[in-house]
Amino acid sequence: MTESAHAEGNAGEQADRAAAGVRADRAAAGVWSGSWVAERLGVELAGDEALPALLGLALRRNPRRAHLLVSNVLGKHVPQSPSVVYGHGVALGRRVRDLLGAEEAARAVVLGYAETATGLGHCVADGLGPAAYLHSTRRPVAGVARAGGFEESHSHATSHLLLPRDPELLAGDGPLVLVDDEFSTGNTVLNTVRALHERYPRERYVVVALVDTRSPADAGRLEEFAREIGARVDLVTAASGTVRLPPGVLEKGQELVARHEAPPVEPPTEHGGGPSAPPARPGPSGSVARVGLRWPDGLPDGGRHGFTTAHRERLEAALPGMAARIAEALPEDARRVLVLGFEELMYAPLRLAHALEETTGAEVRYSTTTRSPVLAVDDPGYAIRTRLVFPAHDDPADGPGERYAYNVAGAGFDAVVAVVDSAADTPALHAPDGLPARLAAHVPHVLLAVVPSYVPGATRAPHAPERPSMLPEPLRGPAFSSYAPDEVGWLLQDLSDVTLEAPTEEREEAIQRGGAHYAESLPVEYQPSEQYQQLFHAALDTSAARLARAVGAVTEVVLTERSPRPVLVSLARAGTPVGVLMRRWAHFRHGLDLPHYAVSIVRGRGIDANALRWLAEHHDPADVVFVDGWTGKGAITRELAAALRDFEDTDGVTGFDPEIAVLADPGSCVRTYGTRDDFLIPSACLNSTVSGLISRTVLRADLVGPHDFHGAKFYRELAAADLSPAFLDAVSARFPDVTDAVDAQAKELLSADRAPTWEGWAAVERISEEYGIHDVNLVKPGVGETTRVMLRRVPWKVLARAGAGADLDHVRLLAEQRGVPVEEVDDLPYTCVGLIHPRYTRGATGADGRAVAL
Repeated sequence: MTESAHAEGNAGEQADRAAAGVRADRAAAGVWSGSWVAERLGVELAGDEALPALLGLALRRNPRRAHLLVSNVLGKHVPQSPSVVYGHGVALGRRVRDLLGAEEAARAVVLGYAETATGLGHCVADGLGPAAYLHSTRRPVAGVARAGGFEESHSHATSHLLLPRDPELLAGDGPLVLVDDEFSTGNTVLNTVRALHERYPRERYVVVALVDTRSPADAGRLEEFAREIGARVDLVTAASGTVRLPPGVLEKGQELVARHEAPPVEPPTEHGGGPSAPPARPGPSGSVARVGLRWPDGLPDGGRHGFTTAHRERLEAALPGMAARIAEALPEDARRVLVLGFEELMYAPLRLAHALEETTGAEVRYSTTTRSPVLAVDDPGYAIRTRLVFPAHDDPADGPGERYAYNVAGAGFDAVVAVVDSAADTPALHAPDGLPARLAAHVPHVLLAVVPSYVPGATRAPHAPERPSMLPEPLRGPAFSSYAPDEVGWLLQDLSDVTLEAPTEEREEAIQRGGAHYAESLPVEYQPSEQYQQLFHAALDTSAARLARAVGAVTEVVLTERSPRPVLVSLARAGTPVGVLMRRWAHFRHGLDLPHYAVSIVRGRGIDANALRWLAEHHDPADVVFVDGWTGKGAITRELAAALRDFEDTDGVTGFDPEIAVLADPGSCVRTYGTRDDFLIPSACLNSTVSGLISRTVLRADLVGPHDFHGAKFYRELAAADLSPAFLDAVSARFPDVTDAVDAQAKELLSADRAPTWEGWAAVERISEEYGIHDVNLVKPGVGETTRVMLRRVPWKVLARAGAGADLDHVRLLAEQRGVPVEEVDDLPYTCVGLIHPRYTRGATGADGRAVAL
């Protein structure tokens, strides 16, 4: 065996400058980040002068090893300049290239270790040149055969899998370069080489690590092993030394962890405790928004299944554009920015951070989340100062558990760009205790960037070859709808000439029997009586100012938190009048001319994927803000989130934010709203005659093909009864009167805790059981949803909050006309709740045994 000493060759000017910078920072601080552990456990780090700059010490919460060597240049636990992290890896790769020679380097394959060295290994491969790269993984992937696996004896999570897309990747006879962050005992490398050499024997191996800390007893094992397998094994490291451990250090370390580990607190533990370690307490919650990267289609997100020279070229070409999109989404005053990777997803976030560092004036740092449980102690002589705790969010094979982000809280970051893969973009990620929420408790601005998870052989867009090259342009008034052409573009197809209406009772029976979906037909349009129209006008006169305040408030929240130039996309049709009003407010108050489109979303069927494709082709998905009128129990909120996840999987398009902006959120289902009051929104009182004369949307297989937008009808024949322009004008006429009130309301909303409580959903479940319905889809909470029940479904009864006033006048009138009882209920979280007749058939009786009144 030939051992290439750490001093051999030039480590590269970039790495030299980086190490010097780290040493200078530590010298200025006057403290080594391993001194706290060293003083208490008697641990010594002896060796090269560079070691203290490269490494600190912390204590593991691990029964197998007490201490943890914490790298200052790896970008895992300690946020570091991305140029420092990338520079160290590339410099090691260049040294390997010099060691092997150009011809052998071109035949080499680089293997990195999960999770800590996945990014380092990739950087080594970059420095090596044309080498292919693969890293081990702890994430099994369905349909991908294992090419090997091994155990890491000291780790808290031991099983490593090798899952190359090309089974021949490891079968060549060129050198295999194995990369880890730390070469401590050699056990991990020996296990790997032994397993691979039996299956894919070769003549040469190179082991690469940032630091070599083997004990004298372990130092000769690698040479003996090389002789045993009959191969050459070289070692390339940046620095070397020895960690001297006194007797009983494991027990002492465990005692020290127990003494300094803080008891659980709310929110979850941020630090390690100890007299000198106050909690990293969260301040006011920051904003969370998505940023669309436009990751190249089919480009692997890392080396889990292999990464080739061709992949590297595609990534290099795409990096400037992706970094520019992140920079554009960052607040203008963000001076200190962290790009935070996700466990094994280290390389892509590192390269994004590096590109951001090179193209912006911000101070950019890079680190990643981790599985590794480490004690945190807020002391300058300790490497892990703070700890954020959050649940695993990628459905790990070994089950749920805690995950960590170290040295982020209290580090003075103005913004964090959290980068995850789409497999980890799950409801657990977006839960109240999920990673973005935990970050937002400590950082003013959080951006979430999602990289599509690459799966070999997976088809992202199964219909892509058959898809037409261009989807049709949006429909606009006056040819489709009574709205002005600049107010909204409808991403729908015109089905005005198709007979789709069916009597309400026939539709209800078919829907509840499972014979039809509600979106496959339309109810007969309700023609309001003169008395009912008077109620509408009275309600509009009374509530116009209140509506104007809510419109202004939700628009200001969107402009502040989501995008300075959002693309409004209303959910047809209840959301469309609100989208028009938000567009008008943005123009009135800020002179903005915002794009506005209306799209179809269908409960149980999802959002129109072709509409999403059109939007992605014409706008940045990160700028899209979905708009609806109000929330009931939150079914559409959940439908949209699920549909967007499916769309990312099928099309590989990321960046659409599932957070809906609504005028009113009585169900407490969203963060972006104008009010949470359940009051009468006059546009809910009518159907098409207050929504541009457009029907609800239709999705039926014989009318809507795989390349078509969902459909809707334009009721031109109802033009004489159209109140759509009158409604919009009445509300927007009050904008000048409510400007000061909007400013105050928006300021209050932006500083408030607006996390959804989903109390509406809980109330619906309770009502469903109490009234013997046993189907939440038949319980429609809130004034708007109750009105829809009265106009379009077969109502059974109305529950009204005791003492509810004029907001329910129109509901009471409709109930009287249809013979529906109104029951007053105490402690109702909504002003009213409409109950659709359960198990409806014509002539059926309800759960109370009474006949239906039609």
